[in-house]
Amino acid sequence: MKWLNSFGDLLYEVMSWLIFYPITLWRAIVSPLQMMEYANSELRDTEDEQFTDTLNPPLFLLLSLLVTQALDEAFTGGVNPLIKDQRGLAAFITDDTTLLALRLVFFSMFPLMMATRSLRAKGVKLTRGRLKSPFYAQCYATAPFALILGMGVSIGQSHMPAASVVGTALSIGALLFYLITQTRWFARHLRQHPYRAFFNSLRGMAEGTIAALILGLLFVH
Repeated sequence: MKWLNSFGDLLYEVMSWLIFYPITLWRAIVSPLQMMEYANSELRDTEDEQFTDTLNPPLFLLLSLLVTQALDEAFTGGVNPLIKDQRGLAAFITDDTTLLALRLVFFSMFPLMMATRSLRAKGVKLTRGRLKSPFYAQCYATAPFALILGMGVSIGQSHMPAASVVGTALSIGALLFYLITQTRWFARHLRQHPYRAFFNSLRGMAEGTIAALILGLLFVH
């Protein structure tokens, strides 16, 4: 009976994602700053009361990457080269599950570096407790960015008509969305001038990109 009850809870949790993922995605695209503030406020509630009407930020990022991976397989129609390659660290990427884990670590570099940049810009000491709130907030901004960018890359590699044009447009749109959201967030959250907020956003994106590239190079011979 305990196992059945646990299975029932798990089934309900997974099926509820079908409702709350689109809601969370819509809110993260339409009102990204409000969602980032929402993440900060929810962490002040008790654990049972947190994120009751949306998905929590890390799970939202994970599911967005899962959708991206599914779209990648649908558009390209082949096995990811990392799964085929068994040399070096790529040997650890043996199936879709390990590939999803790598994607998660890869894109988690962006909220991590953005959260770290925000604490440094505020001039406060970097601690695990202080890093959690901005990291959760940044996951809400990173998930739509990762989803749209992944769609752009996948479409660009497909054989659809005008695939390169559509893929490039989506990729550029994802980058602009992320940069504008981060600039507005730094300006509001840190009460910075827009130019300084833009500089902090660029720096955070550069740090996240460098960290992700270094990670990616470890898996590419």
